[in-house]
Amino acid sequence: MSIAGDSPVNVPTNVATDAQDTTSPYRSFTAAEWGKLRKDTPLPLSEAELEELKGFGERVSLDEVSEIYLPLSRLINLYVRETQELYRVTSDFLGHAQAKVPYIIGIAGSVAVGKSTSARIMRTLLARWPNHPKVDLITTDGFLYPNRVLEERKMMDRKGFPESFDARRLIQFLSDVKAGARNVEAPVYSHFSYDIVPDETIVVDQPDILIVEGLNVLQPWKPADGEAPQPFVSDFFDFSIYLDADESAIRRWYIERFLSLRLTSFKDPDAFFHRFAKLSDEEAVATADGIWTSINLANLRKNILPTRQRAQAILIKGEDHRIRDVMLRKL
Repeated sequence: MSIAGDSPVNVPTNVATDAQDTTSPYRSFTAAEWGKLRKDTPLPLSEAELEELKGFGERVSLDEVSEIYLPLSRLINLYVRETQELYRVTSDFLGHAQAKVPYIIGIAGSVAVGKSTSARIMRTLLARWPNHPKVDLITTDGFLYPNRVLEERKMMDRKGFPESFDARRLIQFLSDVKAGARNVEAPVYSHFSYDIVPDETIVVDQPDILIVEGLNVLQPWKPADGEAPQPFVSDFFDFSIYLDADESAIRRWYIERFLSLRLTSFKDPDAFFHRFAKLSDEEAVATADGIWTSINLANLRKNILPTRQRAQAILIKGEDHRIRDVMLRKL
């Protein structure tokens, strides 16, 4: 089921919260206010399809998809269509067709905040707008260094920090995709084995839209002494989203997910975290809390959270995991 085309009109601004901070670079919307911006756009998603898109332990309903993600897809659809028109008139001006260049969306946020589910929902909704049916999704986890490299560099306890990624390879991938190259390959990461999958890749072939989901995708490049300026991941984005929540809530979600995995995938002897399967409830909570505090919270505070204000849209979750507020950067 596709979504009917939107008329080329400006998104209304009169439904936002009355008490706007005029000094903020963002307009703030409650979920109800934001939901009105879907207008009469039909929801092209069934309950069964949503179940397939949810990550492990994720709680998201069709109502939330309709209220939050559908208006966001409508807004991005307008942006993509205008960008496609810009490429068309530029090609006419230059007198020859240009290579098809995708519109790239970055989605950032902490571990356990729900980035993967949000990215999959957005991919599905955006692909059902008629003018950009080909939407690809990659996660930057695939660009982590393999465990053997991290172990050699004594960085396993900093996995997910910016320095644990092969930034050069990721930037080359995005550069090739943004240049309109055909059949660009991205490596694949397995959360089961907690490592890069050898000899397996995802092929991105001139999509209309590419969604790039990852912890640190909004981080700007930080040069070392003597380094010449170079592009970084966020430089390739046309639109960016940050998924936000209170630290205490994310910590609880992380521990809940750890406890659930202990009873499911951790039981497989081949799973990287199989050693945690036989922990008692008390031991499991302590272990999860230790991993959260020493690695994920440290990464959130130092590297991820400081990039929040670089996003075009910030989706703020409440304690129940539901998105309660939306902040949209003023143009």
